[in-house]
Amino acid sequence: MTAPPRQTVLLMTDATRWDMLGSYRETGVRTPHLDRLAESGTRFERAYTTQPVCAPARSALFTGTWPHSNGTWANSLAPGLDVPTLGQRLREQDIAAGYIGKWHLDGTDYFGNGRCPDGWDPEFWYDMRSYLEELTPEERRASRDPDTVDDPGVESGFTYAHRCTERAMDFVEQHSDEDFLLVVSYDEPHDPGITPPEFAYRYRDFVFPYDENVAEGLEGKPEHQRVWAGPRLAEDRSGGYERRDARYFAAQEFVDGQLGRVLDAVERHAPGALVIYTSDHGDMLGSHRLHAKGPAMYDEIARVPLLVRLPGITAPGTVSPHPVSHIDLAPTVLAHAGMEVPEFLAGRSLLPALADPAHRINAEIFVEFGRYEVDHDGFGGFQPMRGVFDGRYKLVVNLLSDDELYDLGDDPGELRNLIGDPAHSARRDRLHDRILEWMNETRDPFRGTYWERRPWRGDARAATWAYDGMTRGRPADPGHQPRQLDYATGLEAAEAVRPKEAPRVP
Repeated sequence: MTAPPRQTVLLMTDATRWDMLGSYRETGVRTPHLDRLAESGTRFERAYTTQPVCAPARSALFTGTWPHSNGTWANSLAPGLDVPTLGQRLREQDIAAGYIGKWHLDGTDYFGNGRCPDGWDPEFWYDMRSYLEELTPEERRASRDPDTVDDPGVESGFTYAHRCTERAMDFVEQHSDEDFLLVVSYDEPHDPGITPPEFAYRYRDFVFPYDENVAEGLEGKPEHQRVWAGPRLAEDRSGGYERRDARYFAAQEFVDGQLGRVLDAVERHAPGALVIYTSDHGDMLGSHRLHAKGPAMYDEIARVPLLVRLPGITAPGTVSPHPVSHIDLAPTVLAHAGMEVPEFLAGRSLLPALADPAHRINAEIFVEFGRYEVDHDGFGGFQPMRGVFDGRYKLVVNLLSDDELYDLGDDPGELRNLIGDPAHSARRDRLHDRILEWMNETRDPFRGTYWERRPWRGDARAATWAYDGMTRGRPADPGHQPRQLDYATGLEAAEAVRPKEAPRVP
């Protein structure tokens, strides 16, 4: 008997908060198709991006490596040439890989360069520049003008989301009998949020539910957050604060409908496929008096929706309560394809949690931040941050600012910074040790004594030039990178992690 094909469809949107899906929280934003996916599979309650910025988040999703490891620690930076993508790894096994939608990993601008990267099927490559090149100059301007949503002549077929969907449906039908990975990466609901006008009309008076943390004054919080909040700190929100953004919420409903069309095509042509839905990051929507996304690790931007369905494995409507990360998705795709997961990849396959949602994949997950955008001088500039979350407590080290500790069990809105609370010092220090270990394990190029010597860490070691005195070679990646050679002998290093030999004295 011929084995059924191993197929994966990875769907994603841009800037969708975890709680914009009805399956996570009933807010009034309509997401019936994603809710249907949640009902048919597993909803991961505590999923996190690796960095709450577009390109770094995508670099982790599609290479399985951390932004600080692969070189994409800001927008407009591409992964290194020695960091293979999922498309390249699958092509080496003669598995078709299609990528349709926003890529944001070629190191150019927001729209991309229009050229299909190595490993992905050129016939279906369709980044945002590809879309713009189909339009007249007037249509291009309209596609970027938020006021276009008020034009009664705008139809679904004009939008990027619709055109991505058409190509995705064709891909699934053409590859129905073979192994494949299909990524469909929508730009929506990211601004400008172009939709047919009836969607924005429905949300013209819509107010997103109130959360207590929209009114906090950022007392005891990092200085850079107060700078980010700017004039919003002076706003009187004591009587409430209404969160309105008709285009953003409308675009979420619109793209949900497009996702529904792809899901219908999958059910017709690839009913056994592994289906994954997520978002690259969220949006602050005024929480903590902040807007958009940037150098913070609040759940509003770092926590993401993650829905997974694998027929015959996932029980319908199940919920996994434990922390997982985008870094785990590349190993999941490779494992489902029947491939060995290279040591070079940083995450763990989620397949055991799909079979048993109570199975805990990670003791803790990590989030980082480097810079928002290389091209822009603003957005706070260089903001090195490293954070850890163990399922209840979240520690954030803001290297150039003030650090944070939150107990999300008692304080889900992350209002009370416990970083200097003696009652939490032991737990705080254990989490801090994990951040330092993780930075070493992942060869973080920004690691060093300054991450350890924080004002609240009384037992930090004295600063030394050698720090921990170790050499940490890159793990071998068969077919891509051999084991590194020992600098002192020129022979293959017996251990990737080893004490650094003292230099010879002439």
